[in-house]
Amino acid sequence: MSHIQYNLQFEALCRQLRLGEVIGIPEAISGGFLHRMYAVETATGKYAIKALNPQIMLRPTAMANYIASEDIARIAAGKVGALPAIRANGTCLHEIEDQYYLVFDWIDGSSLTSAEITPEHCMKMGDVLAELHLTDFSGLNIPDHRSEGAQLINWNRYLQLGRVNDAEWLNLLLANQAMLAEWNAQAIESENLLSADLVISHRDLDPKNVLWNQGRPIVIDWEAAGYVNPMKELIETAMYWSENTIGLTDQEKFTALINGYKQRYGSPQANWSIVLAGIFGGKLDWLEYNLKRSLWIECTDPQEQRIGTVQVTETIQGIKRYADAIPQIVNWLR
Repeated sequence: MSHIQYNLQFEALCRQLRLGEVIGIPEAISGGFLHRMYAVETATGKYAIKALNPQIMLRPTAMANYIASEDIARIAAGKVGALPAIRANGTCLHEIEDQYYLVFDWIDGSSLTSAEITPEHCMKMGDVLAELHLTDFSGLNIPDHRSEGAQLINWNRYLQLGRVNDAEWLNLLLANQAMLAEWNAQAIESENLLSADLVISHRDLDPKNVLWNQGRPIVIDWEAAGYVNPMKELIETAMYWSENTIGLTDQEKFTALINGYKQRYGSPQANWSIVLAGIFGGKLDWLEYNLKRSLWIECTDPQEQRIGTVQVTETIQGIKRYADAIPQIVNWLR
């Protein structure tokens, strides 16, 4: 078990940021699968406080990446509905006793489930994405770490560790090992081919990362923001927003998001087979990260370990559904 644990100090944090005295008990709220999010009310207002995963903050580039992503969010907020973190004492990244936080003004809004998403929502998100792709972020001088190059994932390593730990996902990973390796190779080749055309954008416009207030979308959770091929992000976003309740892609919603993008950006053009192969990359990276959490390689506590274990199974199943959908998506795009 990891010795790196969350160390939540909300009262000290609020004092440091002069947010007022904490009222009541901070409430844990949904904040994705990486970090922990809390609703905190103080004498001056209500805030959403993200306690950053201490294991992730051990990574050499983590601190710089979070600062850069919030700089991107701050500029994006001048173009689209966006929620950047509160800046205080010259920074958006706040530390109390080795625990790092991002603090946000509270927004009255909610994310949409797949059953609630309509083609109109998708049209609006296509417009939001196009606006981001047209935004000039060059003044930030964000480094492109993608030039370091992706590496093939050693699936055998995780299989061996899974056997030792009697992991519940072992047979599923074993059954799909060959295809995972093939998709991994395709993603790396695609990444190399697409790397000549990059923009800075959000890179994770999943429905859970958009709050809706009176029909207006507000983009949150900018921590993945950085360089991305615009057509790759377009298709990935369209698939996020058009997934139905059983994980299949709805053509009407998919087309609506593409059309919303097209009206603002212009007709998207690409070798779609290459673009779709590239989307495997992020999904496989997420799978590897959750394998590490499930195996206690990069994990803070039993709660996170369990999240990792569940996500391994769900991610493999999701990757297989995505692979099955590729021929159909190519036909729609043509």
